[in-house]
Amino acid sequence: MADFLAVDTSSKYLTVLAKKGEKICLRHMDECAMRHSVILMDEIDKALGEVGLAPRDCNFFAAVTGPGSFTGIRIGISTIKGFCLATGAPSVGVTSFGLVAYNVNSKVPFGVAIDAMHGNYYFCAYNADGSVKIPPCYLSGAQVEGEGLPLYGFEELPLKNYTRLNAGDCLYNAVAYAHKTGGDGMHALYVRKSQAEEARDAHP
Repeated sequence: MADFLAVDTSSKYLTVLAKKGEKICLRHMDECAMRHSVILMDEIDKALGEVGLAPRDCNFFAAVTGPGSFTGIRIGISTIKGFCLATGAPSVGVTSFGLVAYNVNSKVPFGVAIDAMHGNYYFCAYNADGSVKIPPCYLSGAQVEGEGLPLYGFEELPLKNYTRLNAGDCLYNAVAYAHKTGGDGMHALYVRKSQAEEARDAHP
């Protein structure tokens, strides 16, 4: 596959992946909290340096586009768009759902759940062939479990029939698949309004 740089800032963790030839550097932090904007560029520099890859030599740049942390998503997308603008290389977007789904090998339909706080989840379900069964939506935990599907994600979630995957390990496979198929677009996927937008709409 081509040489690339990919980032995931969509949740409390941070993942940076750089690939040049057969060399791959994966830098992953489980607890990044709200420090993405502070440490992202330093982590990118370290990953690129470890594989000996200059931004101008990247064939494409990739980012996870959500849903997840509203601020984190914006940071990742804007950073990757900046690299694309500076180098002229194309971008590849991968949704948080795709990050998981592209790494699940299931013979039955399954769901992907992402923590949306306060007992709610971003949810999307897939058929065994990878096609979407239930489009991205915002559900309570009871509603997610009520779908009766095996569930996957990359966080520690209190859901029944749930399997946790490693987000860092998933990024390479997801980006490879997205690059091959055209990706999900470099557009933020929020699913619901932010708390600020909800508060504004409640008090027009």
